[in-house]
Amino acid sequence: MSDAEAPIRKSDLPIRFAASVVMIVVASAATYFGGWAFRALATLAAVLMMIEWGDMHRVPRLWSGLGALLIAANLLVGTELLYPAGTAQALGEGGDPAALLPQSFDPAWWGFGAAVLLGLLLGLASRRPVMAWGYIYLAIPAFALLVLGWLDVAIVFWVFIVTWSTDIFAYFAGRSIGGPKLAPRISPNKTWAGLIGGMAGAALLGWLTADLLDLGSPFAWLGAPMGIIAQAGDLYESWEKRRAGVKDSGTLLPGHGGVLDRLDGLLAVVVAVMAVLMTGLWTG
Repeated sequence: MSDAEAPIRKSDLPIRFAASVVMIVVASAATYFGGWAFRALATLAAVLMMIEWGDMHRVPRLWSGLGALLIAANLLVGTELLYPAGTAQALGEGGDPAALLPQSFDPAWWGFGAAVLLGLLLGLASRRPVMAWGYIYLAIPAFALLVLGWLDVAIVFWVFIVTWSTDIFAYFAGRSIGGPKLAPRISPNKTWAGLIGGMAGAALLGWLTADLLDLGSPFAWLGAPMGIIAQAGDLYESWEKRRAGVKDSGTLLPGHGGVLDRLDGLLAVVVAVMAVLMTGLWTG
């Protein structure tokens, strides 16, 4: 998520809106069809973010390109080895993914471990610690997202909707109410009103989505906390951009900046949801 409360020129609004619609349609379609369509889209996003991360920190393309290749292999090969496409239903009691135990997520530790190992190797080879951290920062959430897609596409839709609603409600609350700044040194356009508005939107849409998709507890009440986490992810990326001296992570998405600008909040939410599942807090 780029700075959701930043003022947008009227001339940019149609482009930004059209780009948002296209991104939502593509993400929703890939999630609905699942399997390799979803894995391919998530991997493409991770690859693009890895390249943007390297460019943002002025690392030669050789190393960001290598990082992109490693992250693609980590995601596509790793998930197929650990979580083969189309096998989730067979692991639940009576074919119900809601019955999966926390132990079902034990293989994910291998995927996360591979992400850390490959990130450290990339950092050592490039002699740039920022590449090691960037790889880990992107690969772990991306792998977690693929695991969620393996489990149940309904959870992925919930994650998307909560993140999107946080962004939208934060923008309108921040712009219409204004007030004290949330973190002026990191993101001068963010306000406390935007934070509260984003939490409210995530709480409402999270509850409605959990009810509609029959996800149950704790997804029915996790919306507001995930709204905070999404905005924390946004602030972290803003901090990284400020350190790097750039306005956006890239220019690929018209009116939005880079892919990382759009997905920074999602990265944080995915990790948090994965943690909820792995600790057995989901009761279905």
